[in-house]
Amino acid sequence: MKRAGIRDVAQRAGVSISTVSNALNRPGTVSEQLAQRVRKAADDLGYVPLQAARQLRVGRSGLLGMTVINIANPFFAELVSGAEEAATAAGYRILVGNSDDDVHKEAGHLELFERVQVEGVLVSPFGEAAAPIAQLRARGIPVVLVDAVDDAGAVPSVSFDDVAGGRMAAEHLLQTGRRRLAFLGAREEVRQVRERLQGARLAVGAHPDATLEVVWSARTTAQLGRMLGAEIAAAPPEARPDGIVATNDHLACGVVYGLISNGIRVPQDVAVIGYDDIEFASVAAVPLTSVRQPARAMGRHAGELLLHQLGGEASEPLGSVMFEPELIVRASSVLGA
Repeated sequence: MKRAGIRDVAQRAGVSISTVSNALNRPGTVSEQLAQRVRKAADDLGYVPLQAARQLRVGRSGLLGMTVINIANPFFAELVSGAEEAATAAGYRILVGNSDDDVHKEAGHLELFERVQVEGVLVSPFGEAAAPIAQLRARGIPVVLVDAVDDAGAVPSVSFDDVAGGRMAAEHLLQTGRRRLAFLGAREEVRQVRERLQGARLAVGAHPDATLEVVWSARTTAQLGRMLGAEIAAAPPEARPDGIVATNDHLACGVVYGLISNGIRVPQDVAVIGYDDIEFASVAAVPLTSVRQPARAMGRHAGELLLHQLGGEASEPLGSVMFEPELIVRASSVLGA
């Protein structure tokens, strides 16, 4: 069915196109009776003004863009929710692009944001997004990195100390007597994952009698975690890790399920720690120890940084803010916790 246009509304209401425009956009310039007639015609036809035309009238879109690595992960959903809180309070709306662990999708979202003339962009990068970010900034579009850091210090950012988080997780396992540790994750090219591994290696390196095995998976999903848990359970006891650090809670919960489904006790035989502390972690069959990231607060702060720039309050790039980790200990790593 053809989309109704302003000409169709004018014909339906029996007025000129300019009168329709005035009635819908400047109702004070026409009588209330005429404005009601035009609105009824528009409603009957399902007429929706084009966003591009509205932007030309008011000189701004009222839109922000945001890319996230994987919206299926509750951590990123919480990031978006926090950013939306800040944006909505200031009268903005956010267009969200899910990169889904794909650098090409990420680049496509950033190009789309530029085409629809968003006023600012929040980027939680999967890959190296330096080139498209530089292009946005060259066009005068402010950018804030979320859950990432700009090494050059040119782009404001809100990030998380993942080195400290990885170290904290591994140290907890070592303090509970574990010595054969495994780090389970995906996508070594993702900076956050590399830094979590770096932290775990620092902790294990301080214990000459401890080892750390790194196991990469295609994705960090619960289903793949379940498969990895089953594989670990099938290994002989002397070759099996007694402590596991997973790079997110989805993967960790799957690992726990795979272990206990195959006769391995958690945490008696194998202790497991996740990352992010999503809501499900506390109510899992074996409540999951996890490194907590304040995702909603991070998203909200990033949104506020972006709005600070849009308000003309920052003539120079704003500094970076880094949130600190907190270990939430539950039964997957300490019996009776």
